Amino acid sequence: MPSTPVRMLQATLLLVLMQTSTLAQNAPAARPRASRPAGLGPSNWNASGQRGAVVAGGQEAVEAGLAVLQSGGNAADATATTLLTQTITDANQFCFGGEVPIMVYNAKRRVVEVLVGQGAAPRLATADYFRQRDGIPGSGPLSATVPATLDACLTLLERHGTRTFSQSVQPALVVLDRGEYPWHQDLAKTIRRLIEVEQASPDDRIRGLHLVADYFYRGPIAREIDSWSRQAGALLRYSDLATHVTRIDQPITADYRGYTIYKCGPWSQGPYLLQALQLLEPFDLKALGHNRPDAIHLTVESLKLSLADRDVHLGDPLFAEIPLRELLSREYADLRRPLIDKRQASLVLRPGDPRGGKALLPTSELPTRSEAPVKDTTTCLVADENGNVIAATPSGWSGVLAGDTGVWLGSRLQSFNLLEGSPNCLEPGKRPRITLTPTLVLKDGRPQIAVSVAGGDGQDQITLQLLLNAIDFGMDPASAVSAPRFESKHFISSFRQVAPELGLLRVNAEIGDETIADLTARGHRAVIAKPPIWIPTMLVIDPNSKQIRGAGDPKAGRHAAAY
Repeated sequence: MPSTPVRMLQATLLLVLMQTSTLAQNAPAARPRASRPAGLGPSNWNASGQRGAVVAGGQEAVEAGLAVLQSGGNAADATATTLLTQTITDANQFCFGGEVPIMVYNAKRRVVEVLVGQGAAPRLATADYFRQRDGIPGSGPLSATVPATLDACLTLLERHGTRTFSQSVQPALVVLDRGEYPWHQDLAKTIRRLIEVEQASPDDRIRGLHLVADYFYRGPIAREIDSWSRQAGALLRYSDLATHVTRIDQPITADYRGYTIYKCGPWSQGPYLLQALQLLEPFDLKALGHNRPDAIHLTVESLKLSLADRDVHLGDPLFAEIPLRELLSREYADLRRPLIDKRQASLVLRPGDPRGGKALLPTSELPTRSEAPVKDTTTCLVADENGNVIAATPSGWSGVLAGDTGVWLGSRLQSFNLLEGSPNCLEPGKRPRITLTPTLVLKDGRPQIAVSVAGGDGQDQITLQLLLNAIDFGMDPASAVSAPRFESKHFISSFRQVAPELGLLRVNAEIGDETIADLTARGHRAVIAKPPIWIPTMLVIDPNSKQIRGAGDPKAGRHAAAY
């Protein structure tokens, strides 16, 4: 365990990094979104049923997932189909060579597990390499981690599903075969090669899934990506793909008002949501009123403290010692809670010292800088009639096309920093601390809520509001996802470490002039943001009636279907 002076030095160096961080991010280069053919009916954002539901982005992907449920597939089968189709329908937010953490509640085993669908840094990607090149780029061939989407879907099918890759990918091929963009034809060819390999073992579903994974990660396609990468001056090599594996993690949890909240581990930003809930639990938010000044102020100040800990303490636990037990302890929350001034907004970053059992690490104020908007990520939630529930947050954007494979790569390498001693400092083979953060909520051992939000650093800020809307204020999913929202910018960006905009609070105007004026009087730099603020989706399962209700914010182009 690092000594206190070493930890203080790390914190000081982190502040230096923030002060010298890039003024603006590279805006992601959007890939064309496949258009939806005429005749499929109107967009639906709110649905309920007794037997199954899908809430996601592209409507064709939602319809494909629901069709799997209706034809006897389970939640894992429907999720794999939805995700693979979304790599086309949501192609400017999620790509075949991107990433997707998947959280699964398996009703038969009554357990929650996490499929870590995030690829590692290439072996040639070192901190020194990028220090000599003005940092890690926000887009292009140098920003890619190992593509993780395909193996995550295959692992999901192997561990929890009943269908083959060939069956699961058919709806994606339907969209690709419309040939709307040049890369569609190449990706369709690659997928058909994978199908052909799987069908060499028609009587063994599991072996067929392994053959698909081997062909992509350890066979000809890996060789083709390696060849393209060398020619493009990129860092991915055959050995990076060949050693990729979708790790299976235990989720981390915290209790809030009788509910157990499940999140991904410290390689994601998920732990800070649990910290924020623990900071908020002693406050009677319901009595304060939904989106009233006191409730918003307490929520935002709790987020600031939790995000500051995220930026200093979280990273890949295979490469760094993460004080996770201490961060999530109620004793630590009790130490940090008195830092919240009920009448005044904080205008400084205040990470704590969980190892030392202290409320604060030494910090100082930082100048604010502007941050370019981030457009990334889509959403996917599925529940079936057997009680299985899955939450996934798929992403992959701003990368580059890997030659004539048709495989778009993501740009998640930019979520590392280059600060020696930081748990999120770039190292070969290490996973970046990502913003992707699906959520499951259980009560009495049964799933009741699933949430997925697209929106970079805002994902768990919006997730927190959805959970409060449901648990504290009794809202149904349609009301929860469409209610006015707010977002603090008081954090270090997870994309090229752009410095925080201290005290900045984006709010929907529907929150009301009186409330916004009150927040401003407390020191929040409140600015009006046009709806939506990021992209939320939600599923709720009634424990008595088993009714499944799903909704996605219609202002954000979400779709829901159920039967």
